[in-house]
Amino acid sequence: MLDTSIIVVYFLVVFAIGYYHSRKERNTKDYFLAGGNVGWFAVGASLFATNISSEHFIGLAGSGASTGFAVGCYELSASFCLFILGWLFVPHYLKSKVYTMPEFLERRFGPECRWYLTIISLLAYVFTKISVSLFAGGILIREVFGWDYMTTAIFLVIATGIYTVFGGLAAVIYTDVFQAVLLLIGAAILTILGLDKAGGFEGLRASLPPDFFHMIKPVNDPVYPWIGTTVGTLILGIWYWCTDQVIVQKTLSARGISDARKGTFFCAALKILPLFVLVLPGLCAKAIWPNEVTGDNAYPLLVTRLLPPGLMGLMVAALLAALMSSLSSVFNSCSTLITMDIYKKIHPEASEKKLVNIGRIATCVVVAISIAWIPLIRGLNNEVYQYLQSVQAYVGAPITAVFLTGILWRGATSRAAFTTLIVGGLLGAGRFSLDILHNAMKIDLGAWNALVEFSFLNYSIIVFGICVLLMIGVSKVTLPKSLSDIADLTITPGGALIGTKSETIFTVAIGLAVLGLWIHFA
Repeated sequence: MLDTSIIVVYFLVVFAIGYYHSRKERNTKDYFLAGGNVGWFAVGASLFATNISSEHFIGLAGSGASTGFAVGCYELSASFCLFILGWLFVPHYLKSKVYTMPEFLERRFGPECRWYLTIISLLAYVFTKISVSLFAGGILIREVFGWDYMTTAIFLVIATGIYTVFGGLAAVIYTDVFQAVLLLIGAAILTILGLDKAGGFEGLRASLPPDFFHMIKPVNDPVYPWIGTTVGTLILGIWYWCTDQVIVQKTLSARGISDARKGTFFCAALKILPLFVLVLPGLCAKAIWPNEVTGDNAYPLLVTRLLPPGLMGLMVAALLAALMSSLSSVFNSCSTLITMDIYKKIHPEASEKKLVNIGRIATCVVVAISIAWIPLIRGLNNEVYQYLQSVQAYVGAPITAVFLTGILWRGATSRAAFTTLIVGGLLGAGRFSLDILHNAMKIDLGAWNALVEFSFLNYSIIVFGICVLLMIGVSKVTLPKSLSDIADLTITPGGALIGTKSETIFTVAIGLAVLGLWIHFA
């Protein structure tokens, strides 16, 4: 009864926040950018909650149980990517007054780049982000609580869609703040209980292999080669944290550059926590039940066996918060892309009221697609789930190359950007196709087997290098836009990197903390 009451209160708070903000939208800036009036704390908390979804509870704890702290490299690398977002990208995004990343790409390069990124983003959101979140959420719901997967998934999609449709980005951000606090409290409590049961850090070290506590692996490690986990995660992280609509849209809602920048730094600090509240529980589970933990079942085992009534309800709410915060952000970003990058592009004369209504209709459409997609997601297995995750890695490198080169170098041209996106996309699609043939269909590819077995993190570094060279080479033989057209879209000497003393101190402090952890677990 206590657990049920806690879950009911959770939903009441979420819907109350959504209802409150549904009464305030008046134009597209209000609906899609929360009126551009969000403070740094809410920006940072929303960024964190958007990033942490159900797959993090399953995936990070599962990897922790299987290989130790190595998976934490993704979380620590994210802090540096958020510094890059705050110092380099945010000033140009806010000065350009864009609503979406494809719109920024059109302003910097041309309409063909906008269409490419819009289509790729929408496909990736529906068929990977939503799929992965619901699949991982389904594992947790089934393993931990025994709830019917179909009914629960449909209910969560509809519930999330309701406050997203009516409340817009403001509802998404402020429910994210509440959900971020909730998921951190729930995850921290479970970590403390798990660590106590495992005998503390001394007990963990005595129970697990020494390499479980090493984050830096040999260069030939098939999953976590040190070059890939440092440089590779940075390349993919810049794509995800600095150019992805779902993430960047939160910074576009800030009151100004200072709030947006401080929000990214706050999130950079929060990204240290998953190493301890999501990866560490996986190690605890492996130490406590070495013969039962297989990977993905690590977190469900901790929840079902360690939490008493009351705390179980809190953990249910935390897991629901993780799933719903990510889904709401994806729904809202899909709505923004469809409205601003497709509908408004075709109907430039549309009124503000019309655009807001289209945004709401677009969210409903995405919710309907998600519901129709649930039966297929239910039929996925862990192997396919991993493939869906890897799709994002394969599309990230060329997008990172285009955005970085476009902001850092005024000589980058439209032809070079579009060529790079196409070639880089094909290189990613080619590798993904080989993965499916070799790993899923068990086809012997002969000499191509070596490419499939090559770490995808290292592969992304190579693709990124090719894309940067392609950007430079094609730009040298084509004409760039005039400097007046891209004045706010590219870096000027010292322009983007000027910040306050407190911002600099904050960056250095968090950066040293992250480096200290990386060195400690090296």
